[in-house]
Amino acid sequence: MSVGHRKGSAIFSGFRALGLYSNHLPHVVRYHKRHREFYVVTSVGKCFHTYNVKKLGIVAVSNALSGDITCLAADRMLVFVAHGTIVKAFARSKEVVHTYKGHNAEVHLLQPFGDHVISVDRDNVVVIWDVQSEEEYLQLNFDKMVFAVSAIMHPSTYLNKILLGSEQGGLQLWNVKSNKLLYTFSGWGSGVTVLQQAPAVDVVAVGLASGQIVIHNIKYDESLMKFQQDWGPITAISFRTDGHPVMAAGSPVGHIGLWDLDDKKLISQMRNAHTTAIAGMTFVHGEPLLITNGADNALRVWVFDVPGGGGRLLRSRMGHSAPPTKIQHHGQNGQNILSAGQDGTLQSFSTVHERFNKSLGHGSINKKKSKRKGLQYDTMKLPPITAFASETARQSDWDGIVACHRGYLIATTWNYQKTSMGAYKLEPERFHKDRGLNVHATAVDITSCGNFGVVALSTGHIDVYNMQSGMHRGQYGKEKAHEGPVRGVAVDGLNQLTISAGADRLIKFWKFKSKELVHTATLSSSPASILLHRDSGMLAISLDDFSINIMDIETRKIVRKFSGHRGQINDMSFSPDSRWLVTASMDCTIRTWDLPSGCLVDCFLLDSAAVSITMSPTGDFLVSSHVDDLGIYLWSNNTLFNLVSLRPLPSDYEPPVVTLPGTCPAEDLDSPEDDEEPSDEMIQYESPEQLGEQLVTLSLLPDSRWKNLLNLDVIKKRNKPKEPPKVPKSAPFFIPTLPGLVPRFAVSEDQNAEEQSKIVNLGVLAQKSDFYMQLEDALVSNNYSSTVRLLKEMGPSRIETELRSLAPEGGGSLDVMQSFLRMIGSILDSKRDFDLAQAYLALFLKLHLKLISQESTLMEEASKVLGPLEETWTQMQMLFSQSLCLLGYMKSALL
Repeated sequence: MSVGHRKGSAIFSGFRALGLYSNHLPHVVRYHKRHREFYVVTSVGKCFHTYNVKKLGIVAVSNALSGDITCLAADRMLVFVAHGTIVKAFARSKEVVHTYKGHNAEVHLLQPFGDHVISVDRDNVVVIWDVQSEEEYLQLNFDKMVFAVSAIMHPSTYLNKILLGSEQGGLQLWNVKSNKLLYTFSGWGSGVTVLQQAPAVDVVAVGLASGQIVIHNIKYDESLMKFQQDWGPITAISFRTDGHPVMAAGSPVGHIGLWDLDDKKLISQMRNAHTTAIAGMTFVHGEPLLITNGADNALRVWVFDVPGGGGRLLRSRMGHSAPPTKIQHHGQNGQNILSAGQDGTLQSFSTVHERFNKSLGHGSINKKKSKRKGLQYDTMKLPPITAFASETARQSDWDGIVACHRGYLIATTWNYQKTSMGAYKLEPERFHKDRGLNVHATAVDITSCGNFGVVALSTGHIDVYNMQSGMHRGQYGKEKAHEGPVRGVAVDGLNQLTISAGADRLIKFWKFKSKELVHTATLSSSPASILLHRDSGMLAISLDDFSINIMDIETRKIVRKFSGHRGQINDMSFSPDSRWLVTASMDCTIRTWDLPSGCLVDCFLLDSAAVSITMSPTGDFLVSSHVDDLGIYLWSNNTLFNLVSLRPLPSDYEPPVVTLPGTCPAEDLDSPEDDEEPSDEMIQYESPEQLGEQLVTLSLLPDSRWKNLLNLDVIKKRNKPKEPPKVPKSAPFFIPTLPGLVPRFAVSEDQNAEEQSKIVNLGVLAQKSDFYMQLEDALVSNNYSSTVRLLKEMGPSRIETELRSLAPEGGGSLDVMQSFLRMIGSILDSKRDFDLAQAYLALFLKLHLKLISQESTLMEEASKVLGPLEETWTQMQMLFSQSLCLLGYMKSALL
């Protein structure tokens, strides 16, 4: 496959999403009989999550759908979801087992109904499906102007009957088996938003768009009681079933009203339970627990164990209610990600488990006043954080995070361990008298020791503060550090240099302690931001012309220039070894640049632009946040567990579109022939046995197989046992094996014992080995390849035994010894296995030197071997000498 048509990213593949817990759809509570545990199911875009109620731990994430989920329901066995016009049933909270197609409009209501499931679409068509056969059982059509279905429920003990509520305010009771309308309820002059079964039989709670709740007996068509809430339409209703006659009702502003059904009065209010509308609300059966969720990306469990009837927060799972603006890893283990969102909060997400997530809260000018006023009327809120820096070195002693806010002069400190806003507001004294100026903090950094914070302003000032005391410790430059806004500031790892980048196109190097200017570099365009990799001293500078410069802070020179982005560069991140620079841009691409080669090695396109990215300090994940997206997405680094080919990408490279983790991949409509093309993964190179016939090639055998052949007698003497081996009391069972490097089982010959002759075969005593017989055959055929291969498979002791047996006194012959010398000659002629030839020949000469000197045929054969051996070694020695001479000169010469 060509590089221009690569599918997906070569380096990164989607892993999972963090910080997504709930959206505007109501949750569903299920009870698992075998586990004896309640589970809550929430929708998050194109998939749904299942949590246990006991600890709110995530137990399952469903497979993703091709579109956003529009409705959610569940029975004892299956979870039903609708996306677009299609309804699907999931088993085990993960895979799709049934699909129901037939609607022509978007499905917005679902109701499990025994062996059937009922779905309602926007065209007011009600379809009853058979769950197992996926066939349509019944279809009901309603006129939108007369009866627009807005709520559906199955009254308890009412066999085959469903109750429908309408936007016009009326109710209808239908028998779906006989397809008959049994009764029509006139309504209360306002649209029905919620229908909920009360603990009492025949009684239904009806929530209206006017904010009224009617407790109605559908058997006698009479209203038992009515309640009015002033917070807008009723969004959810639930009843306690643990012995307390209490009903909870949700509202669009996030408040929950608790009503006593005996005294018919409001007993408590749970204000600001969510910052958005209450989407779903369920009392756990038989327990004083209330589960709520909302579009603010929060799932909460409340417990009713306090006097007054109100609930207190027991546990929650909460992400950002507005898209994140800046993300960054906290610490060196890569397990915690700090995230600042447009909702003004600073949160920490764990890649290990959600129970380690932390919320550091919302920035506030005065915390005491904010607590008194409450969240809804808090005028002391700080704007969203635009940039922050964190350090773990002294976080147990004092604040370890410094942040600047959108359009705000004061920089704030935060404490990670206390999970709260810090003690200090970092503000320079020069603006105390006139705070009406349009001055705001633009960039911050914190030193690696955690003692100092550096804050840059839009006026060109750069100030240093002590993180322990919050006191001002000086500024850079006599008047200003830069003539325009400061776009970035960074401190090196040893607190020697402070680097600043300004809109005046200057990069300035300052001494951190004395604050004096050391060096100034001019850029071709105004910088947008800078990023320093402290370990390597590489400074990445993104420019307003969408290019990137890499500067070495030691030499203070531009060492690399990258261009290719077609939009503003939002964020940059170095890999831990500073080999890669990953950049995200408004052109919706994420690009990976290889610094040593100066090339673009990876690029992929996303549906929405990445606002911020950060590479894990351990290199295992790339983390990204995106425009108009509440999630934080993890991309695994394929190079850690797979061979990846990082070839330079051409300038006209068209990046492939990659879906975010947890979303459904696009259907592959290519022809089957396209799948047979090779992928862009690393093709493993297989080296030939010999690169060239004129080159001397060594064997690939380990040294232990040939290096100690001459010293075997010493090794045997050293390894000789001090005492004879003791026979074990009960010998274990072993299958007999044949000697050799490759274990082979000895075949039992007991079956033929009766047929064997009792006369001893003396030929067994002088049995010839495979190696001996192959040497005999090669004397005729002159082909020694199989003989050399057999010798390579032997261990050192076996080789010595074989070579000893070649002599006549060992049962061999002079012809076989002559054949062995010819084998060595053939190895030298082929210039392969040069090291083995030397080792085998040395051992052969050591064992049989006296015999060779006495036999003329062997002497003649040995002289034939000597010629190519001396010639090859002379060439090798000359090359070694030249290389050593050149190396010695380069080491000693003064260059």
